[in-house]
Amino acid sequence: MALSKMIKQIEIKSDGDVFHELIRHKPHNISSISPDKIQGCDLHEGEWGTVGFVIVWKYTHECVAKDIIEAIDEEKKSVTLNVIEGDLKELYKTFLSTVHVDKHGVNNLVTWTFEYEKLNEDVPDPDTLMDFSVNLTKDIETHHLQAPKADVH
Repeated sequence: MALSKMIKQIEIKSDGDVFHELIRHKPHNISSISPDKIQGCDLHEGEWGTVGFVIVWKYTHECVAKDIIEAIDEEKKSVTLNVIEGDLKELYKTFLSTVHVDKHGVNNLVTWTFEYEKLNEDVPDPDTLMDFSVNLTKDIETHHLQAPKADVH
């Protein structure tokens, strides 16, 4: 099967830097922001926020994904995760997801990119996973917009 690509962009009003930092350094906090989607995120190997750290996600309906962080680009505000074990490996030979934040003043653009190779032609495209990622992004945005601002003196 050939490598396929799926891209979706979401405009957010919350701080793009905060969004990137959450994905890069504190993905374990996402379960408290969106507990109906992410039940846990555990560090399996390495150090949070560094290339090569391995995390285990527990998400909707007791599904599990073990990802290794393939790349982090601070300038472009992107993080690339490679699924190395878990439920997605039953459907896809390879599955990379990249989350990238473009900062544009008040509004920011979050781009999710999936690059994947299906195990066979009967495997569906990951549309539901993309919808999940978009909805997770909206949950994170809502959380950040509702969070009290730090008092700066």
